[in-house]
Amino acid sequence: MQVKEIMTCSVRSVRPDTKVLEVASLMCLYRFHGLPVVEDENMRLVGLIAEKDVLHTLFPTLESLMAEGMGNVDLDKEMKKYKDVLSRSVSELMTRNPIVVSPDMHILRAATVMVRNRFRRIPVAEDGILVGMLSLGDVHKAIFHANVTSQFQRND
Repeated sequence: MQVKEIMTCSVRSVRPDTKVLEVASLMCLYRFHGLPVVEDENMRLVGLIAEKDVLHTLFPTLESLMAEGMGNVDLDKEMKKYKDVLSRSVSELMTRNPIVVSPDMHILRAATVMVRNRFRRIPVAEDGILVGMLSLGDVHKAIFHANVTSQFQRND
């Protein structure tokens, strides 16, 4: 079974110049954990923006932890920096040149790429063009369906 048979084709994406406020809104309202970043209307994939990319900017730096000590960093003060993050553009925070899978790849090979990289979702691209997204849930559901359906067909 190939990725193109089970991937999600209608994918919400953002542009590099999109403000993080819009991305964070989409993440919070629709429970998106990450969004592909496309350069143009041709859907040329240039990156991914994930919740961790947004939140990472709020983590205390190693230098501040060393200077102030682990227990002395004012984490409430760090949280207030979030307002500043929202005014930034996606291009400042996104992961560039993301790992992708091909629509013609076998679903277990794609799942292997995902598990090895600790991804729950991965963009599906062909010649640099975003064509879909694949989740581990998509793979599991497809394997479950294929095995349960074949089991019932044998029993008939």
